[in-house]
Amino acid sequence: MKYYLIAGEASGDLHGSNLMKGLKAEDPEAEFRFWGGCMMESVGGTKVRDYAATAVMGLGDVLRKLGSISRNLKDCKADILAWQPDVVILIDYPGFNMRIARFCHDNGIRNFYYIAPKTWASREGRNRKLKAWCDKLFIVFPFEIPYFTEKGIPFIYKGNPLLDAVDGHEYERPVEGRYIAILPGSRKGEISHTMPGAVKMAESLHALPQYAGCRFVVAGAPSRSMADYEKYIAGRDYIEVLFGRTYDILKFADAALVNSGTASLEAALIGTPQVVCWSTQLITAVLAKYVLRVLDHVKYISLGNLILDRLAFRELIQFDFTPEAVTAEIRRLIEDLPYREKMLSDYKEIRHRLGGSGSSKEVAKAMIAELLSR
Repeated sequence: MKYYLIAGEASGDLHGSNLMKGLKAEDPEAEFRFWGGCMMESVGGTKVRDYAATAVMGLGDVLRKLGSISRNLKDCKADILAWQPDVVILIDYPGFNMRIARFCHDNGIRNFYYIAPKTWASREGRNRKLKAWCDKLFIVFPFEIPYFTEKGIPFIYKGNPLLDAVDGHEYERPVEGRYIAILPGSRKGEISHTMPGAVKMAESLHALPQYAGCRFVVAGAPSRSMADYEKYIAGRDYIEVLFGRTYDILKFADAALVNSGTASLEAALIGTPQVVCWSTQLITAVLAKYVLRVLDHVKYISLGNLILDRLAFRELIQFDFTPEAVTAEIRRLIEDLPYREKMLSDYKEIRHRLGGSGSSKEVAKAMIAELLSR
């Protein structure tokens, strides 16, 4: 069968690649055409557009890129019609993929939404559209089961694919000696909002005798280049950037500063004590705060904390994200052993609630079964 996949960011590229492997194992004749990145490309098929050229973050970024977003949508729709896939698989990235879902529905093309939009956190109005336009949701968090059941949207849950990625990785120490990890995100906007505070934290700790020999390793996003980081780390030889080593960087770090998102759950599953730091443009932050206040069932921004429904690790959001607060928390993660051990214990519970590995293969089987049933 012919599978058309659309991923718009690094995490989607990761999960898309594992899903493609599962589809290929179940359907040896599978043909792939996709919007994604190097990980999906490594599986095979034809890459139409790299996600680095399509990613946007925040309202300001959307407004600046309206023209390119419109062109990408037009190109994607035309490409789908020309290729006529058996199914279009939409991977997260709702701003773009919801529009493609409607297009597929209107043109009689089957579509599955893998890693459903987080309507439990914002924009609940999308639920009506998901129900109308998508043939099936494939959800990845246990707390989504009662939510989408209540909304009456057909879904399939087969665990979380991050366990496959984390457990299947062959770990190698990225640098010698002690270091603290910095994961500032994959989008340019995330990097620009996270790196200044992260660098000040590194400066403060480096000035302390007990941390003078400690290094700081930044996980460079695969869609970015050194130019995105150089202006922040220039003149600081104790900070370095490594690309393509995110899991390795997390695994051997004493602690990690993590931008909110998939990386925070990855850190929990790998077992790295962390503090989540998030900030954005002021207007976006104000709107987000309003939305989360309206949706009072959403208490946290990090997936690990949401899974537990309590704080396993701290979240320093917007104005709370200060160099002083980050420095103090990183020190506590390293120096306060009972605090650290409690976090690691909570990580085990997060992993338990997500179930075992093999999710990507099970989702692939379920998708093929759905396609063959009609």
